Amino acid sequence: MENNLLGNRVATIVLAMAFASLAACSKKPNDTPPPPASNANNVTLTAAQKQNIKLFTVAESKFHKTVDTTGSVDFDNDQATSVLAPFSGPVTRLVVQLGQEVKKGDALAIVESPDFATAIGTYRKAIATAKTARQVADTDKDLLTHNGISQRDAQQAQTDAANAEADREAARQGLVSLNVDTKVIKDIEDGHVVTRIEGVIRSPIAGTVVEKLISPGQLLQAGTTPCFTVADLSKVWVTAQVFGSTLSSIRVGDTSDVQTDFASKPLPGKVDNIAALVDPNTRAVGVRVVVDNPNGLLKKQMYVRVLIHSSEESSGLLIPVSAVLRDDENLPFVYVAQSNGGFARAHVTLGYRDGERYEITEGLHAGDQTIVDGALFVQFMQSQ
Repeated sequence: MENNLLGNRVATIVLAMAFASLAACSKKPNDTPPPPASNANNVTLTAAQKQNIKLFTVAESKFHKTVDTTGSVDFDNDQATSVLAPFSGPVTRLVVQLGQEVKKGDALAIVESPDFATAIGTYRKAIATAKTARQVADTDKDLLTHNGISQRDAQQAQTDAANAEADREAARQGLVSLNVDTKVIKDIEDGHVVTRIEGVIRSPIAGTVVEKLISPGQLLQAGTTPCFTVADLSKVWVTAQVFGSTLSSIRVGDTSDVQTDFASKPLPGKVDNIAALVDPNTRAVGVRVVVDNPNGLLKKQMYVRVLIHSSEESSGLLIPVSAVLRDDENLPFVYVAQSNGGFARAHVTLGYRDGERYEITEGLHAGDQTIVDGALFVQFMQSQ
């Protein structure tokens, strides 16, 4: 029984192989495979639909980059100075207020300082010593002509007189550095009695008092205590933060526009310095722009928008912004005309934006035709 079942199975297998062999032999050698499936990314439009789209031929273009960034305002440090206390003592009175304009030499504060009494005493002594030394030197010179003293003694007298006169000039310069009035110095030289002198802290430059760092009664230390900051605000510095590859297009001398909510129109400026180091906190490079500041609109530490216009000419493939769409993954693409009359998506890499044009660094070639008007319609057709 088992032998009969096994035999039937073998016969069935042999019969199946025979039918397969006959079928293979009956196939014609010139049969063509089925046509491949059409590209799902291609879109075919009718003649009427094509009339509603506009094409743009990609070509190499020349342009000048504009770097759009932010910056902060600071004083023009070439036209600003910190006023240190030139003498020690307590402040008795402040003469100026914040924001007040001053001329060079104007009084800023009054200080009661013992430094003046010391300086006046030193100058008086130096005057007397120099006068005596010069008289001795003149006398010894006369004695030398009559062989009353040795040549060596006469020379020593001349040296002592010269040293005394140098000390006198140094003492006088000490009074000048304390801003003592020239009339007072002349009275001292003439031997007149000088009343108590109050110290006057004066502005070293013309400008605006932008910082007041002292108050009445405060004790000042000569050469150490900062008192005021006076700055010329007709021009200010704006430090723009520039990142990455955009720095390569900026040169000293490039023009710029500084925009702020407080000005009705941009304020013109010019790049005058590019930092040599990268800021370790922001990883940006500071680009300093000198800006005209009419009416003091720009204030220190104000944040502004800075547009730096590169003088260096660049070239690349530019296409209208309207040609660029985004896919489901937010990747930019354009529709490119195909040789068969359809349109296919081409993903692109966007570079610099020049107004209403994008620079395309990858994905397109010169001569390609992209849809710039009607691309959204084609995207809708493709999604159906």
